[in-house]
Amino acid sequence: MKLAILGAGVSGLALARQLMLRGYSLSDLHLFEAHSVAGGLCRSKTIDGFTYDISGGHILYSKDGEVMDWMKQEAGGEEAFCKRDRNTKIRFEDRWVQYPFENGLGDLPDGPKFDCLQGYVQAWHLREKEHSEAPPDFAAWVRWRFGDGIANHFMDPYNEKVWKRPLERISSGWVAGRVPDAPVEDVLRAAIGIRTEGYKHQAIFYYPRKGGFQALTDGMVDPLKSQIRLNTRVESVTRHGDGWRVNGEDFDHVVNTIALNELPKFVEGIPEHVAEAMRGLAFNSIVTYLVALDRPEHPNLSWVYLPQRKQGPVNRLTYMSNYSSGNAPEGKTSFLLEVTFEGGTPTPGKELEEEALEGVVRAGLMERNEILFTDRSVCKYAYIVYDHELVKRREIANSWCENNALLPLGRFGHYDYFNSDQCVIAARDTAEKLARRATAG
Repeated sequence: MKLAILGAGVSGLALARQLMLRGYSLSDLHLFEAHSVAGGLCRSKTIDGFTYDISGGHILYSKDGEVMDWMKQEAGGEEAFCKRDRNTKIRFEDRWVQYPFENGLGDLPDGPKFDCLQGYVQAWHLREKEHSEAPPDFAAWVRWRFGDGIANHFMDPYNEKVWKRPLERISSGWVAGRVPDAPVEDVLRAAIGIRTEGYKHQAIFYYPRKGGFQALTDGMVDPLKSQIRLNTRVESVTRHGDGWRVNGEDFDHVVNTIALNELPKFVEGIPEHVAEAMRGLAFNSIVTYLVALDRPEHPNLSWVYLPQRKQGPVNRLTYMSNYSSGNAPEGKTSFLLEVTFEGGTPTPGKELEEEALEGVVRAGLMERNEILFTDRSVCKYAYIVYDHELVKRREIANSWCENNALLPLGRFGHYDYFNSDQCVIAARDTAEKLARRATAG
């Protein structure tokens, strides 16, 4: 059973490896990759001994221990990874505030602390009193969930940086399962200086010692090298009997991990209403900046959120060389700055870098004379935007694909906000499905 996998990012690579583990013949697997390097959003880049992840700082953690162990083994085993305690902060004025924000109210100046605590208690009281349901738009949800103080001081400005849209245009559905509900008792304790913890499932994470996060996908690539067609853009996908023809070549099955937005450009026979749904799926792009520093060491931090507008356009700063000492030459360190922009709009120019660097300086996180050099990367498809039309459009797009034996897979191939481990889980499930079909055939 000859299979075409469109895209050799983590989803496509994991699918191919999972199929091999189920007895699928390597010669029947064919991966099409437009770039010169496989890895997709997991790709990394090394410049003069400094390594960074081009689509933002990635970490390896998972609630699925079996999948996490498998990912480690693909990349060389436990010894190939650094084990790190997550130490994440929010930069507020000249202070470090514990993350998540509601667990760090005690770190705030007195005025903002009062605003946030009062608003949080009022919002909690109203929910208890009125038994109200979560509002459908994100802007209203933030105030329903956290109150005006946290909304004004953190949630609104931070999320406006990330999503680049009025928050009323974002659905609250995306926060389900992603934003833990801190007990009001924990927030009260935090406000008076008693430490509480949030996001405990990420308390420990892993990162490759060498090669950046791409080491994970490089490990998957090794057994598949002969079957990955690099620098090969998918130009045409046409129905042919019970199968498909990709770039003029016949295949029994096709799995797509390319962004659904792109399918109308090369897949023949998509009805116009389906093509319109695909093209309308909202997304954000990202510009990342490596900042190589003449600094011997960093504070013991993993990454920092920059919510305030005066801190510039950067929403997150990752202490890249703290992930692994292999990410910078000896005696040097590095930052990774992340700036999003609305997908489909022109890529910001050189002035954005200057704004980003100046904002980080104003935040008190570096001095200009520490900078050795910078490097920039751009990823078109980085974040799924959960606007109010996403669920309907995704259902139309994926239903058509599945009904036409064009299996959707991956963050943008299926339009689910998956982390790398969730991509592997979905790939495993798809491999099971395809293996059963092969057996039945």
